[in-house]
Amino acid sequence: MKKEIKIKNQVGELEKVNQFVEEIGEELGLDMELQMNLNLVMEEMVSNVIFYAYPEGKPEEIELLAESNGKELTFVLSDHGVEFDPTAKDDADPNVNPMDRDIGGMGIFIVKNIMNQVTYQRLEGKNLLTMKKKI
Repeated sequence: MKKEIKIKNQVGELEKVNQFVEEIGEELGLDMELQMNLNLVMEEMVSNVIFYAYPEGKPEEIELLAESNGKELTFVLSDHGVEFDPTAKDDADPNVNPMDRDIGGMGIFIVKNIMNQVTYQRLEGKNLLTMKKKI
């Protein structure tokens, strides 16, 4: 299975990402809990690109590729935005009161805990975030 979606860097496009993940879940016969977790991961990472990768108001495209060999599901999120490696950021401490914690970091912490592998690379002016989950 291999599927791809291209969206604009607008919050309203997150609904398309949710539908994309649901279609993949149905096609692969994933249980509801895993589908919900994958939706959370994709929504978190795509919204980070929407909010932080591009100058405000500049319309750009975001690509999300999904591929599965039946044992593992791989998502590759790519954009031409500002270079940013979310995997290099220290994990947020979930035991610290949210009011006392620095802003940011919880999203990638959640993603790293749901997915089995999360890697980043910058190639040819693109951010490529690869997220793998055993299924």
